[in-house]
Amino acid sequence: MEGTSDSQDPLVIQDLADAPQAHDNSGSDVSDCHKSTETLSLNPEAGSPVGSPPPLPPEPKVPNNMSSLKHEPTTASGTNGLNESQEDVGSTVIEENMQGWEGNSEKKLSDSDLGHTSYPKKLVSSCKCCQVFMRKHYDLPENPTQTEALKYAFTCPPHGRVGDLLIWIIAGLAAWGCLISITGDKALPGGNFFSLIVLYIMAILGGEAVQLLGLPSLLGSLLVGIFFRSIPGLNVIGSNIDFQWSAALRGIALVIILIRAGLGLDPVALRKLSFTVIRLAFSPCLVETVSTAIAAWLLLGLPWSWGFMLGFILAAVSPAVVVPSLLKLGEEGYGVDKGIPTLVIAAASIDDVLAISGFSVMLGLTFAEGSPTWTIVKGPIEIFVGLMYGVILGVLCWYLPYREKKNRPLYKLILLFVLGCLALFGSQKAALESAGAIGVLTVAFVAGLGWRKPETEDPEVEDYYKSIWAYVMPLMFSLIGSEINVVAINPDTIGWGLLMLLICLTLRVITSFFVVMGGEFTIWERLFIAIAWLPKATVQAAIGSKALDHVRLTDGSEDDIRRGEQVVTIAVMVILVTAPIGAAAIKLTGPKLLAKKASAQRSADDPETTV
Repeated sequence: MEGTSDSQDPLVIQDLADAPQAHDNSGSDVSDCHKSTETLSLNPEAGSPVGSPPPLPPEPKVPNNMSSLKHEPTTASGTNGLNESQEDVGSTVIEENMQGWEGNSEKKLSDSDLGHTSYPKKLVSSCKCCQVFMRKHYDLPENPTQTEALKYAFTCPPHGRVGDLLIWIIAGLAAWGCLISITGDKALPGGNFFSLIVLYIMAILGGEAVQLLGLPSLLGSLLVGIFFRSIPGLNVIGSNIDFQWSAALRGIALVIILIRAGLGLDPVALRKLSFTVIRLAFSPCLVETVSTAIAAWLLLGLPWSWGFMLGFILAAVSPAVVVPSLLKLGEEGYGVDKGIPTLVIAAASIDDVLAISGFSVMLGLTFAEGSPTWTIVKGPIEIFVGLMYGVILGVLCWYLPYREKKNRPLYKLILLFVLGCLALFGSQKAALESAGAIGVLTVAFVAGLGWRKPETEDPEVEDYYKSIWAYVMPLMFSLIGSEINVVAINPDTIGWGLLMLLICLTLRVITSFFVVMGGEFTIWERLFIAIAWLPKATVQAAIGSKALDHVRLTDGSEDDIRRGEQVVTIAVMVILVTAPIGAAAIKLTGPKLLAKKASAQRSADDPETTV
């Protein structure tokens, strides 16, 4: 038959009938594409012959895979059901659909991964309020103002001083919680441990605040202790500190001071500085001790033994004030040519050793019990016991820890510390108080002699003790300050005490000026040495309340308690008067009275830097 018929082709009718069934069975875009291409291929306008074969049975359902997309011939005359152009159209549609499926799958996967890995970042970034506090969104200018620097300091995540403060706050709260769990009420407000924690934290903050004014940090810690004992409301902290704990903690601080003094005594450096160091260390100390004893007997009515104890307490110069000030002047080149910084620092160590040893002997003689003969003999016996303890155990430290030991400086630190604590606290238990301090000094000095050999030299030990002292110092000064109740102080003690200090310090300065005569020092340099020999702080805080502690522990008389309180009050007064004045005087007079070295930059092997 020629031409086309207006009636519909049977094949078209059959396929149209089967189309809904195929669509329902497959449920996919692939079968839709198959039906459309099949319909196009059977259109009469495509030129299919009129005499078509009978309708074929329904085509099977199209599987959901790529192999099912291949179309088989549908005519017996060899004519393909799809011409070439129609195949291109169908394949293009399928490829586009496949790419769409893959793209949607990848998009869903990436969104899922992003949700799992960066959900907090997305949450923060979606909140505009949080972005203000994020460090990455805050650009600090090259030369920021104080306000800009302050804002940057509080950006997140925490960093710098704010981050350090948060670390200490979290660690402190956790430690406090542990202490409450162990000790109960003692760590709660009103308890001993709680009072010690608050006092220590405030002592550190007080020291930092005072340093901003250019004054030694120990003054801030000392004033914090006085405030927490004297101001109503705050005095609940100072009054709830157990005196036995306070005495023990100050004893540990004294051990560290004595060990540092013993390790700092270098015989080689002392021999180089000849007899001038000995004169400067001994003469002013002894003159001030004797003058204080006389003035205390005349003005305060103290017995001679108490007067000499007070004299040795006040006579010691403070390394905590003198050493940093002299080292800074030495770094700037002042007085270096004549060795003035080295002279003063070396003499300060010997001065402290003499004062602490003399105080320990007088403490033992004052509270000695027994016959007068035993009182006289006890002093030399205690000195001998302390020296023997220090020599024997100091020599033992030459060989222990052995050379091959890992972390040898740390073991030296621990060994020397426990030996020092044993000497100080063990001597109190054995009623040989004078032997304790002498034993600590001797064991540190003898151990230091052996540790200076090249094969056993460990300079890290002194650095360790220096770092420990930085943490112990605020507690020691705040504890000695907490012994002072300003409201309860007798006005006569303050008045006569200030007069006594004025007399004794004047005699000390005059003595220091004359003992360095005969050398190569000019009159201005001798004046500076006398001024540098003025500040008091460390030893006074360490041993100022030892007599009072002994009286309390032994249930002494009311008169002895009153005398002990007088001694503590005058020891605190001398710190408050001489520490700031001495530090400021050294800082101001040093550049004016001392000659500056031509080259302030000294080499590493310069003897001025080895002290």
